[in-house]
Order: sequence, then C-alpha cells, then structure tokens
Amino acid sequence: MVKGARRPKSRDPPTLYWRRVSTRVPFNRPFVVGDELANIAEAVRSGQLAGVGAFTRRCESRLEERFGIPRILMTSSCTAALEMAAMLLDLQPGDEVIMPSFTFVSTASAFVRAGGRPVFVDIRDDTLNLDETEIDAAVTKRTRAIVPVHYGGIGCEMDAIIEIADRHGLTVVEDAAQAVNARYRGRALGGVGALGTFSFHETKNFICGEGGALCVNDERLIDRAEIVRDKGTNRQQFDRGQVDKYSWVDIGSSYVASELNCAFLWSQLEQMDRITARRASIHERYRRGLRSLAGQERLRLPHVPEDCESNHHLFHILLPDMAGRDRLMRALHADGILAVFHYVPLHSSPMGRTLGAGSTALPVTDDVSGRLLRLPLFYDLSESDQDFVIERVQHHLTS
Repeated sequence: MVKGARRPKSRDPPTLYWRRVSTRVPFNRPFVVGDELANIAEAVRSGQLAGVGAFTRRCESRLEERFGIPRILMTSSCTAALEMAAMLLDLQPGDEVIMPSFTFVSTASAFVRAGGRPVFVDIRDDTLNLDETEIDAAVTKRTRAIVPVHYGGIGCEMDAIIEIADRHGLTVVEDAAQAVNARYRGRALGGVGALGTFSFHETKNFICGEGGALCVNDERLIDRAEIVRDKGTNRQQFDRGQVDKYSWVDIGSSYVASELNCAFLWSQLEQMDRITARRASIHERYRRGLRSLAGQERLRLPHVPEDCESNHHLFHILLPDMAGRDRLMRALHADGILAVFHYVPLHSSPMGRTLGAGSTALPVTDDVSGRLLRLPLFYDLSESDQDFVIERVQHHLTS
C-alpha cells in the first residue's frame, strides 16, 4: 500500500477504493484502429494545426453525408457544442429547459451558463431515457427547450418529444454524446431535433481524446452557429469570399476543434462500421453470458426498443438494490475489474439544490442511479478478458 494511504474500509466510496487496487480489465482504453498517427503527421506537415483545416472539413462532410444532417460543426468537446446550442436559443434569465436529471453535468451547465434554468424530468424504467409522458406537466410559460439525452446510444421517443415541442413552440436539442451512429426509426440520433450534439471523448465509440460536434438541422441557424463557434466573428463567411473582411458580429467563443484532433478522428470515422460491429459483438457476448442471471432475476440487462438501432455505447446491469450493486462493484474491483456506477442525479447534486431542484420527486432516477453498474466495454477488449468479467459477475452473484 502507498505510504500514508488509509486501509480501505467498507464505508469508503467505491470511486476511492478502486483507485487503490491493481486493474486487470480497465473500464475503458483508448484505441487506434487505422491511420490516426499518420494523419497527425500529415496535419503537421500541412502547416495548419489550428481548426477548420482539411481534416476538420473531411470529418464534417463525412458526418453530414452519413447522417443526413445539413451542417456539422466540429467542436473542442460535446460540452462546447451544448454551450453553442444554448447560445443559439438566446435564453433570457429564468427561461426553463426541460431535461433528465440522469445525465452528465454538461447537459445542464451549458444552459445554466447561458442564463437558463434546468427543469428535471424523470426517466423511463426500461431505456433510462427521458420519460416523454412526464414532459407536458413540466412545461410552463418560461419553457424554451427540451433536451432529450440518448442514454447508452439508445434513442428517446423522439416522435412524441417533437410533437410536444411543436405543440408548445419549443426547440429540441438532442444530447447525443453517447449516440453517434445510433438511430431512431431509421433517423440518425442528433439529426432529429433542431440541434444535436456529439462527443468524441476517449470514452466514446469514436474518439480523438477530446472533441465534439454541433449538428445543425434547422438550416436557419447555420450561419449564426458558425459565428458562435468562431469567437463571434464572421470568419467562415470571409474564408468563403462572402465578405471582404471579417469582424466581431455576435457573442461567441473559441469552440473550434483542433486540426490534430480531427486528423486522429478522421481515421476512426473511416472505420465507423468496423468499430460499431466490434462493439456489437462485445455487447452480445455480455448479453449471452449474463442471460441466465437475468432469468434468475439477479440482475437486469439493457433494453433496446424495436424501433431503435443502438450503437452499443455501453453495457450496464441493474442490480436489485444499491447495497447489492456496491458489493458487486467492490468484489469486481478486488478481482482487478474496473466496473463503475454512472451518474449521481443532477437534481440531488449541490448545484442542483442551489438551482432549486433538490425537492424534485424523480423516483425512477433515484432508484436506477443507485442500482446501475457499467461493465468494461472498449474496442480492443479481448474475449478472454470479457469472459473473465462474465465469470466473476456470475461467481459473485451466485456464491
């Protein structure tokens, strides 16, 4: 044990305990699948490392063509893309944005930074996505937008959400951070609402370390989105020869992705089908290996509706209760397997309570967040390591 470190105790949070144990199977591992390193060298030789170079344009065009999205803007992160979306809404202080509490902090903080107030709605018990049947009751005169989060690469009920938004005159911004190359009724996630956001963080399906994209489906927002991304200037119009000089024309920030990141990402996008097929294989192996435990009601497996095409972003299991989840997590960590829980609900966070959301009753969110455990899933996870994970889960839940 490291000198000065405390001996692990049962009351230690699992996130502290696993940092003290050796790891045989990590939760995630960044990967190279093709010409990533050669592309970076090419970008360096080109003499342009800042954004909106050749690799940036290739990535944008590939995503636009594959997903049928009018305009894709590569960004430095999905958080940056969400912040851009919030700025495009022109939120006024006190304007409300409906979203799930079971999501990453960026979903809410992006809109809070723009002056909005998150209104948290419960999630569905099956997909863990925003419960579309709860949205109408959350709409007020101050509501401006709905932000569905496609958890684990499984689509929300977008037809119902779009109908609600249209009826109330609201904008839909899809948080598709986990859903690149996933579909809902044949439509690419991120390409259904007026705006959508992608993530290419190293924990996602297609990676470049840190990176993201804004999907602009409402073509009326394209010009302004370009301005917001480029520090509030009309530089893109200048580069296209549409204006004779560029200057500051709106509020914006430096949200442009680095050319180096896009050079790395380009190779991953070229191998999108291969990566997706590999993740599907890992997902199915988990499902087969743990099916008997699900049949014994010792755990619950992920649910994918028939009208959704998942990108197999993550594989989670739901245990009967929090105590059982934490016991299994500690046991797997002791085996050298880094299984992790997911979000602490935003409505119960210190900032959520500061914003007045602490008293919100979200029973499914509170229940699920305490029982969910994510198993390791990354591109080059070996079959032997995955079988080891499956065997140890089986052992700990049946012994």
